[in-house]
Amino acid sequence: MTVDDTGSGADGDGRVDPEPAPDSADSGEDPLALRLEGLILGAERRHTPFQAARSAGVSMELASRFWRAMGFADIGQAKALTEADVLALRRLAGLVEAGLLSEAMAVQVARSTGQTTARLAEWQIDSFLEGLTEPPEPGMTRTEVTYPIVELLLPELQEFLVYVWRRQLAASAGRVVQAGDDEEMVDRRLAVGFADLVGFTRLTRRMEEEELGELVEAFETTAADLVAARGGRLIKTLGDEVLYAADDAGTAAEIALLLVETMANDETMPELRVGIAFGTVTTRMGDVFGSTVNLASRLTSIAPRDAVLVDAALAEELTRTRDAPASEAAAAEEAATAEKEGEEPPAYRFALQPMWQRPVRGLGVVEPWLLSRRGSGGES
Repeated sequence: MTVDDTGSGADGDGRVDPEPAPDSADSGEDPLALRLEGLILGAERRHTPFQAARSAGVSMELASRFWRAMGFADIGQAKALTEADVLALRRLAGLVEAGLLSEAMAVQVARSTGQTTARLAEWQIDSFLEGLTEPPEPGMTRTEVTYPIVELLLPELQEFLVYVWRRQLAASAGRVVQAGDDEEMVDRRLAVGFADLVGFTRLTRRMEEEELGELVEAFETTAADLVAARGGRLIKTLGDEVLYAADDAGTAAEIALLLVETMANDETMPELRVGIAFGTVTTRMGDVFGSTVNLASRLTSIAPRDAVLVDAALAEELTRTRDAPASEAAAAEEAATAEKEGEEPPAYRFALQPMWQRPVRGLGVVEPWLLSRRGSGGES
């Protein structure tokens, strides 16, 4: 959206005379693509970037920053923007002028929204829309069925998107409100887990692209469902790897073991390894950063196949919450005491086995623990 400040089309008071959308023959663009754009955006192309910035009452520099942050390429002096683009610029700039957002925060809002919705839009077009627009009858082209399908789906998908966003916003706001102090809103203590498919690089050499895509989709779908169902949050997927977080160690541990167990029961899936660390995490734009995240990643790389390694902090937290015994000897002693007094022994969910300490690049010497389940009788 970078242009010089000599754009035409606006009179002295900044108003822009409306002009009809460019003819598809003149612009060289596909007529259906232009019709679909108009349908989806709900408005015709009317403005150059300069005209849009003037109409919104913002500088070209700020308009360009917003545009790029949303993930769109510079378009020079092309008349490609609509009244919706003007309104979006005006709204973001208004939040800054009202003091509700700083300029930097408004750019972050644009970037985070753009990155999230870009992936959603790509998926819907590549997978969802493509399948629905297969010609229903011989002789019909995809072009003939695409427009009416989009026309029917658009309002429903829009409503669903807003609904899910509000649900997610409510859940996230609830977590922030429950934070102990202002610092904890940004730097929080979380359990962070990485789950990694073993031997994925070798698989890419042996499998057809379509098969590989189906495997990755199945892995990501299964992982996302398990993480959400158990109260964790899927941070991101990286093809052969998923990153998730949980507010407490027990939830993160349960998710990790379920992931390993589920994948092990699926003959089509490679083996899995998981690493979890517990500690202070910095959150930005829906992602997590810091030494805790790095440690979880390193633990994953050294974890045995179909196994879960955790750091000493997570092991200590599981012991503190009595999800795991301090040691098997302590568990046996507690069980004996309970039996002697005619009481039920403690029902620990997990077992922890200390592994050899080892140096980890960039993090010094770490003490990994092997996580597993325990039976109801207190035996692992």
